[in-house]
Amino acid sequence: MKRTGFKLITAFLIFGTFYSCFDMNTLPDQTREDEQVNLKNYIANLISAGNDVDTTDLGVYYITFDKGTGPFPKKGDTLTVGYAGYFSNGYKFDASAWNGSPDSTLTFVLGNPPMIKGWENGMTVINKNAKVQLIMSSDLAYGSKGAGVIPPYQTVVFVVIMKNIKPC
Repeated sequence: MKRTGFKLITAFLIFGTFYSCFDMNTLPDQTREDEQVNLKNYIANLISAGNDVDTTDLGVYYITFDKGTGPFPKKGDTLTVGYAGYFSNGYKFDASAWNGSPDSTLTFVLGNPPMIKGWENGMTVINKNAKVQLIMSSDLAYGSKGAGVIPPYQTVVFVVIMKNIKPC
């Protein structure tokens, strides 16, 4: 599984680097129905590539590439993560390395203030030193309106490494 995960992430990043050369305006508009079909195909492709795709209680899909240690975070804990955010087509729209932190991480309190539902829920399945891919539909992310560079009805994918969990 680790080898498959490494290959998948490598292919994903190579495709993302190539795709990022395109203008964002080339992303087609899609409806909720289009998104659901694309998400279903994306998950099916992950599974057919040999990945073990799990789902949180809220419906965030996730793949654990590296298992962590210790307890899982809960609301109020201070988390430090490294992450990259992608669309399901491989386009990278965000990364912790872009936020100006010298160690390329993001530190935040889980649930205060609340972030997107899928991010909040996905954090609860990532313990210290774990590396996980979170896949969330627009219902759990940026919705029917989108936000910034994120179009409406866009599935988002985050690759997250949990660096630290400081209990509240």
